[in-house]
Amino acid sequence: MTEPSELVYMSAKQVAEYLDLNEKKVYAMANDRMLPATKITGKWLFPKILIDRWLMDSCHSGMLSDRLLITGSDDPLLSMQVARLMAEVGSRELISYSATGSRLGLELLSKGYADVCTLHWGSAEERNIRHTALLKGYPNHQQWIMVHGYNRQQGLIVRPELHHQCQEEARVLSLPWRWVSRQGGAGSQQHLEHWLIKRGATLKDLNTVITAYSERELAGYLARGDADIGFGCQAVAMESGLGFVPLLTESFDFVMPQGIYFRRQLQQLFKLLASAPSRQMAAQLGGYDLTDCGQLLWSPE
Repeated sequence: MTEPSELVYMSAKQVAEYLDLNEKKVYAMANDRMLPATKITGKWLFPKILIDRWLMDSCHSGMLSDRLLITGSDDPLLSMQVARLMAEVGSRELISYSATGSRLGLELLSKGYADVCTLHWGSAEERNIRHTALLKGYPNHQQWIMVHGYNRQQGLIVRPELHHQCQEEARVLSLPWRWVSRQGGAGSQQHLEHWLIKRGATLKDLNTVITAYSERELAGYLARGDADIGFGCQAVAMESGLGFVPLLTESFDFVMPQGIYFRRQLQQLFKLLASAPSRQMAAQLGGYDLTDCGQLLWSPE
């Protein structure tokens, strides 16, 4: 017999035994999305790691409610605001932001290792299609909601002395420049690949010399002269003194389990992002539009 500790997914009967609940109660809680679960061919399956996380989070009125772990896509404005919140709360709480890229962030969210994932996977016009399609590829997306953060300008980041040579998009691919790529699963890499496809090219056509695992790492390589060009957001280019060619407006959004939305730290973050100082900071960084920040974009219903 398989021990509970060895299970990856549990049946309703196993969850009932594990939590000492009536099996009908387990089904009711799953249907009401109170328990983390996914239905496959009409059968409920419960990831054990999320059941354990749910159990811990329910203890003592939420023993993990004194922390908020954010992962996913990289963004300068969000990084600065999380730092400001941590300065306000001191050692009483933990608000952490670890940039991993959109896809890895969603994997961590799905496994219960993060509370919130940020992502940017398509233009603002395509957001409702591309973002929701991406979410539905992960277990337990039925328990998630997506909230709008802000729009950002995304495009080519180049060394300042080369900026004048890349005003014509069609000419860029003919230049023998050294490219910085992003890791697979990063939103900026997804944008780059789409941009190349529109021009009849692929990643193999680029002279890629290095891979960066965050937007700021990419900017660092360009600022030091280790490479010439990459794909990222305007704010990163501006804070590093680099040139920028805007190519699209994207939607930078937040994904989380429904219950996390009401967690105090997240509401504090959205309140901070909507404040006048944040809007002033966004204007200084460049390329942001904070209209509708905090608006619910998608839920399973």
